[in-house]
Amino acid sequence: MSYSGHNPSPSAPPAPESHHPAGNYSYQPPPPSQQPNYAYNYGGGGQYGFPPAPVFPPWTHPEVIRSFQMVDSDRSGFIDAKELQQALSNGYQKFSIRTIRLLMFQFRNPSDPFRTGPKEFAELWGCLGQWRAIFERFDRDRSGKIDAAELRDALYSLGYAVPPSVLQLLISKYDDHSERRVELSFDSFVECGMIVRGLTTKFMEKDTRYTGSATLTYETFMTMVIPFLAAE
Repeated sequence: MSYSGHNPSPSAPPAPESHHPAGNYSYQPPPPSQQPNYAYNYGGGGQYGFPPAPVFPPWTHPEVIRSFQMVDSDRSGFIDAKELQQALSNGYQKFSIRTIRLLMFQFRNPSDPFRTGPKEFAELWGCLGQWRAIFERFDRDRSGKIDAAELRDALYSLGYAVPPSVLQLLISKYDDHSERRVELSFDSFVECGMIVRGLTTKFMEKDTRYTGSATLTYETFMTMVIPFLAAE
């Protein structure tokens, strides 16, 4: 597998207009002097026993914050897998819990890997915005699904040149053994993309010279792969 140097995940994510329109993700943050403080207050900002207000990146779009606030039922400033699934369903579409776990693993909260904080949520939302635009670009017949060739091209546009053998393994996961060709929804596309993205990132940590090969111990290999299998 080859890979390019660019990072497919923006650090200053926009929210999609309405739910998930096909196209405009060009939200630009205002100058620092004009950036509003969108960090919402849960009734005390840490005073009088209330938890402190969660801190988002200063340019986070208000829609992203509202989506987080709607599902943070205990007002802790963190959301679990079920709450994340609900938040993304409000903004994009229904995601499987399998995809949600992969997203949480990719955008880990360093203090609590089982919950997502505001910073991780904003980054995750922005990544999905870019991937949604890529998905719609390669969904040429506007069916809401892409086939194997379109998946290959979509992943390549994100910087991942997936070998045919690996692509076939990814696609086979969704083969129901009918006579119809295998097609992936946006949920399945994100799941495949997170697997490719995550394993590529882990491999690149060992392939420091970007040669396309690396020497791994058995333990290192297992710790790289098992988190992606555990998400199943």
